[in-house]
Amino acid sequence: MFSTTGDDDRRFPPALTEVSGIGFDYGDEGEGEDEGVDFAPYEAFLSAEETTDWLRHWTGNHELDGAGLRIFGQDGAGGLAAIWYARQGRPLAEQPVVFMDSEGEVGLAAGNLSDLLWVLADGFGPREAALHGERGARPDATLAAIAERHATTPRRPAREIITEAQAEFDTFEDDLFELCR
Repeated sequence: MFSTTGDDDRRFPPALTEVSGIGFDYGDEGEGEDEGVDFAPYEAFLSAEETTDWLRHWTGNHELDGAGLRIFGQDGAGGLAAIWYARQGRPLAEQPVVFMDSEGEVGLAAGNLSDLLWVLADGFGPREAALHGERGARPDATLAAIAERHATTPRRPAREIITEAQAEFDTFEDDLFELCR
């Protein structure tokens, strides 16, 4: 599931570089999960070593390596957003985006990097998309402009994008938990 990709490309996509310069609005104290975005994007992917260490710690499985993940951000509790090499032979931008919570919740945020840009533009971070996709949209003009510059897929509502990704990779959670020790 998270095996070697044959591709050790760790060049950060220009779209994610732009996203990393955005400050996400977490919301006011006391607001529920329907408000704000709990996301701190990185300026580069975690290194292969850091990714492997984190995945081994998260799963308790020290036989795994993190070559199939490109971690690009986190939430305030340490859950991580990653591009997951699930589609053999396809480029990074065509791989799904997943979120792995520090408490063990996991899910799909988008089917590819382009769709993630539209999800972000609709006011969802990777955590909110993967774990709270039913919440209401909070469109963000700055993120929409980034998506318009970089996205290769048409704009669609976040809920549609999230549902589509979760349906395509409907065994992600079960497959991941099978790797846990």
